[in-house]
Amino acid sequence: MGNLPQISEAEFEVMKIVWKYAPINTNEITDKLLQTTSWSPKTIQTLIKRLVKKGALAYEKQSRVFVYTPIIKESEYIDQESNSFLKRYYHGDITAMLSAYIEDDKLSEAEIKHLRFLLSDKSKKGGS
Repeated sequence: MGNLPQISEAEFEVMKIVWKYAPINTNEITDKLLQTTSWSPKTIQTLIKRLVKKGALAYEKQSRVFVYTPIIKESEYIDQESNSFLKRYYHGDITAMLSAYIEDDKLSEAEIKHLRFLLSDKSKKGGS
């Protein structure tokens, strides 16, 4: 998929629910978000409508309720956001990003060990 829609932090919270539970209706989305946010049901409905307008969600009416499914894949959206972050702050240089995290003690020993494992495993498999 090409450029995915820009999604706000609040809209992203709605998307996480839809990605996890789709197909899901308006009331179910609202119930789940009321457990973790202080948003009103009207706010949640507004966020859902915005996501439909942006092309992130599709819906179909089933009797008296609207049931939503994601149009964009979670992995595609996360990849786009990760790449955007990497380009914006590290000029696309993942080595610079990892170096900054390591030098600023933002990675634990366990995380560094896991990265070593991933890199070692990738090189054994002949990855680039």
